[in-house]
Amino acid sequence: MKAPLSWLAEFVDIELEPEALADRLTLLGMEVRGIERRGADWRHVVVGELLRVEKHPRADRLSLTTVTIGSGEPLEIVCGATNIAVGQRVPVALPGAILPGDRRIERTEKMGVVSNGMLCSGDELGLTSDSDGILILPPDSAIGAALVDLYGDVVLDIDVKPNRGDALSIVGLAREVAAITGAPIRWPDVQVEEGGRAVSELLAVSIEDARLCPRFVGRWVSGIRAGTSPDRVQMRLAAAGVRPISNVVDASNYVMLELGKPIHVFDAAAVHGGRLEVRVARPGERLTTLDHVDRTLDPETLLIADASGPLSIAGVMGGAGSEVSASTTNVVIESAIFNPVSIRRTAFHYALRSEASLRFEKGQEFRLARIGADRTAQLISAWAGGLIAPGRVDSAPEEPTAERVAFRPARATRLLGLTLGHDQQTALLARVGIVVEVPNPDQPTVRVPIVGGPMPLTQTALSTDALIAVVPSWRRDIAIEADVIEELARVNGYDLVPTTLPATTMPAYRESPLRLRDTVRAALAGHGLHEIVTHALVSQRHADTWAWSGPATEATGEGVAAGARITVTNPLSADHAVLRQNLVGGLLTTIALNRRRGRDDLALFEVGKGYGRVAELPHEWWRLGIALSGSFDAPAWNRARRDADIDDLKGLIEAVCNVLGFGVPTYSTLQGEPMLHPGRSALVQVKADDGLIILSGVLGELHPAAAADWDERLAGAVVAELSIRGLAGGSPSVPRSVTLGRHPVIERDVAVVVSGDTSARQTEDAIRSSGGEFLRAVTLFDIYRGAPLDADQRSLAYRLTFGADGRALTEDDLEGAM
Repeated sequence: MKAPLSWLAEFVDIELEPEALADRLTLLGMEVRGIERRGADWRHVVVGELLRVEKHPRADRLSLTTVTIGSGEPLEIVCGATNIAVGQRVPVALPGAILPGDRRIERTEKMGVVSNGMLCSGDELGLTSDSDGILILPPDSAIGAALVDLYGDVVLDIDVKPNRGDALSIVGLAREVAAITGAPIRWPDVQVEEGGRAVSELLAVSIEDARLCPRFVGRWVSGIRAGTSPDRVQMRLAAAGVRPISNVVDASNYVMLELGKPIHVFDAAAVHGGRLEVRVARPGERLTTLDHVDRTLDPETLLIADASGPLSIAGVMGGAGSEVSASTTNVVIESAIFNPVSIRRTAFHYALRSEASLRFEKGQEFRLARIGADRTAQLISAWAGGLIAPGRVDSAPEEPTAERVAFRPARATRLLGLTLGHDQQTALLARVGIVVEVPNPDQPTVRVPIVGGPMPLTQTALSTDALIAVVPSWRRDIAIEADVIEELARVNGYDLVPTTLPATTMPAYRESPLRLRDTVRAALAGHGLHEIVTHALVSQRHADTWAWSGPATEATGEGVAAGARITVTNPLSADHAVLRQNLVGGLLTTIALNRRRGRDDLALFEVGKGYGRVAELPHEWWRLGIALSGSFDAPAWNRARRDADIDDLKGLIEAVCNVLGFGVPTYSTLQGEPMLHPGRSALVQVKADDGLIILSGVLGELHPAAAADWDERLAGAVVAELSIRGLAGGSPSVPRSVTLGRHPVIERDVAVVVSGDTSARQTEDAIRSSGGEFLRAVTLFDIYRGAPLDADQRSLAYRLTFGADGRALTEDDLEGAM
């Protein structure tokens, strides 16, 4: 909102310098983003008086003028305007002057006559939209005075927050200045001189749905003369960032900026039968709006129409067929209150965000419908002539009573940390128009309940501890006790709220809830994997393709991967329509994308969430996902290329378990998972000493059919998805050091031939159960198939580690164990 201080000063006295006022407004919550000094780029432009105006001897369209600026000899200046006459006061740009746009004025020769400067139009000075004629100054303008002293202004660019629609007006900002200075507010003098036929004989209005249009006020002005607005009005609108158009349209824009009430003016000749309808669009209806775009109207669009069809999109933009033109003689003034949500949706649907829709979206003060219509009629009559029809069409003339909100001064003191007595709080609220009353215990009239307190406000508390804040009609943002207390802090000054340290003793140390998660990340990054972050919103096909048929048991205490999919109601695209339920799909999609671009060897991991809906409530869970593709060990002079396989995944999982202080993971056969290869997949699990599951998940090679269905480049990729206790928010266990033995351990290798249906885990368990007291570790280091073994046999080679506490093992000990 751009606020010229000259306009603001009409409604409240301003004694502060612009910079000081900007600082105070910012502290009040009205951030001033910039200060513009209009006229600062006028250099050597002064007020002159025309002494002589004659035709140029060599040019029919030029005039020779003699101008005095009050000192020195009169200046001869060649001018091409036709609206000048002897005795007028005009702006004179002297030789060496600089105009807006860095336009420099020098002494020049025009058709054989020397011109000592230039007479300026309003457009050349950036004051008005008139570029055809010279700007004629008031007769009492001091000759020789700098133009900046006459028309210069300071404009504050204020960032009005979304909850303060009332401050999108000069009057609203004047109230904020009054809150700072304590000066009284001067309301514009709205007096309408009426005559002629009553408006009820000329205009009728029907409203289809009062929820979409709670109030409609209409007025009629006859016999107007459309033309340009007074120069002062054009200057004021231009300073506020609105382009002057005509005296009638400028009147409506002037009221919008002054009062914050958007107004629309129709050419009465375009309103058939003098009857307006407020209704939603009908199927197939079209409207050419003021921007000359022919639009097909959505059935939810609220319209102002007549018997022949739509005239304007309510609260957003008028129609070209009913706009005011130079031939307009009678006008209908529309001043309405529209549903904010309806206007916001309409403006978004048609990509038509206007100054009017911006204000309607934030809600309107109910009484402004009447005041805005009267003020617009008053200004049109003053600037364009015409006769205002007696009375007004008003669909809801009874205005609501003021809202009343209970608040407790003692609670305000506790929340703000300020010692403010009842009288101080009453005085502070009065500066923003809030009247404080003592409640009547016999007839409590609180219309808005208090929320946010330690308990609901009871009738007893209401009569002993609470006061009633009577909220002015323009403050729609004050609805509960906390809003009233916020106003106290705002008006008193946020900078005066004391800095107070918490009285509660802070703990000496707090474990980071992300420490376990960060430990996992560091471990995998240290093993050469790249961490990625994929989008949580995926396509429906993505969700269907990458879905576990039956997730493994989750780690104890972690979120269960369960629930229906959550679909976005209004997705930005089809590729971001569903919240993912696992991490594997994002990892595999990233692999396919990289391989399409020639990056074949990938080792990726992600720590992220899955999402679901359980009993109509959202539910989420943390998981670790790992995906490998291509060569896991880069080929070198001493080793050949080796593609990543399930054993690499197992090694990474065991590395994670190691840094987290978990035990050795156990693996079991995975059945019935169509996403993974049936012979190259497994369930993994780690249990703590107390039997609780602390790691659980699925790993395996991607099924060839699943790879071909999405992208054949995924063939051979191996994936894992793990639930780890503490991943959602926990810390790894403290590592405990183990005293190194004084005596060496001894290793022995053994190869065991097993049938095809015997797993390595079963074989290892059998070795451990029969290894005796000296067996410390069992490690599988080789698997052999081929001659002389049978086709369904394989040889599993294990390295066994033996040791004893307090002594060295003898050969007899080893032989017995083996």
